[in-house]
Amino acid sequence: MHEPDIESRPWAQQQRLDDAAYRRQIQYLLDNSTFYREKLGNAGFSSATQIGGLDAISRLPFTEKDELRATRTAEQPVGAHLACDRDKIARMFSTSGTTGTPSYIPLTAEDLARWVTISSRSYAASGIQPGEGIITTYNAGPFAAGAALGAFDKLGMCHIPIGTGNTERLLAAIQLLHPQTVVATPSYALHLIEKARERGMDLADSSINRVLVAGEPGGGEPGLRAQLQQGWGAQVTEAMGIGDIAVSLWGECDQQSGMHFGGQGIVHFELIDPATGEQVPMTNGARGELVYTHLAHQAAPLLRFRSRDHVELWTSPCPCGRSAPRVRCIGRTDDMLIVRGVNVFPTALREVVNDFSPAVSGMLLVRPQAPGVKQQPPLAVDVELADGGTPDQDLAARIQARIRETLVVSTTINLVPWGTLPRSEYKSKLVKFPDT
Repeated sequence: MHEPDIESRPWAQQQRLDDAAYRRQIQYLLDNSTFYREKLGNAGFSSATQIGGLDAISRLPFTEKDELRATRTAEQPVGAHLACDRDKIARMFSTSGTTGTPSYIPLTAEDLARWVTISSRSYAASGIQPGEGIITTYNAGPFAAGAALGAFDKLGMCHIPIGTGNTERLLAAIQLLHPQTVVATPSYALHLIEKARERGMDLADSSINRVLVAGEPGGGEPGLRAQLQQGWGAQVTEAMGIGDIAVSLWGECDQQSGMHFGGQGIVHFELIDPATGEQVPMTNGARGELVYTHLAHQAAPLLRFRSRDHVELWTSPCPCGRSAPRVRCIGRTDDMLIVRGVNVFPTALREVVNDFSPAVSGMLLVRPQAPGVKQQPPLAVDVELADGGTPDQDLAARIQARIRETLVVSTTINLVPWGTLPRSEYKSKLVKFPDT
């Protein structure tokens, strides 16, 4: 553990400590955040005493990303939730801006240090050790994920940054420098196995003994994890965070039974029913959407921020000794489709399809009939065959039947030759709407 006293602290004791931090943060918001002073006032809350502690947090309104975007102006490009003076900002990250103008995420020096602390807890859970070589594949400089890279320095590793789109350089670095660990998205880690084979290189015989995946759901799917572990000859663990709150908030230990929360004392999380907004009790096996609240943040703190990440949560003890709950990400609302009232995550479809390995490659593409979330059955899904595989209607029928049985949704499975579906050196798109 990076911080054993904190990471093994009884969860109930941690919650009491977090409650005190939360009350201080609420007072900070009321004193310094125009956005939250108005938002909470409009909801009928004018004082920290009236708001209370974490046991009453469900009475407060959620914060949505679109709300924050709407407050940005030329004079205030960050938004009205900025809660510190400009001269206190030490780092300004941005989002990718794929839906328009990028959002900017400011951090004070203290905020940045706390982000690195969280990431260090999360990545240390994987078992990486000081002195080991670690290759990172994110072009993270301007983006929030860049803060996570500071964790590898703090953990005393030999950091070898390669970045995205440098496959040849990455494979050469593995052969020449003999690092022990690679950090990549699940999609890119899978892509690298194929690219290495094309070059006559077997990554399972390389020096790599750990692959840390993050950036998209999938690393915890049994089928995809098995493919990655076989192809790399290495243990695969995953991490997860969210740029608006903190990067690498969750990290998986070598038990591979879900990602432990690493934000103790810095971030509070809740689980809600995404349809009703009601809190979901933190019980073993609970499912819901993660909602986050900063407990110790200065630049642009957020209160009850909806992540849109849907997870399964476990509270059962873990042999590693960490006391925090664990999660596995099921999927994101942004990717979810509704087929005759049934919520369908593309990642869930992939998990079922991967049960048919080695007949399939693990690549799929969902092709909805019309734009929008709501779709009529059957849902069209391209499933890529394994290298050298031939179309087999019996295989297609069996995949359709398994999806129907597991996810209660009707599909039309179209088997396509190996290499047909696009690969990614970062994140894979699993859904392609008409005319996109």
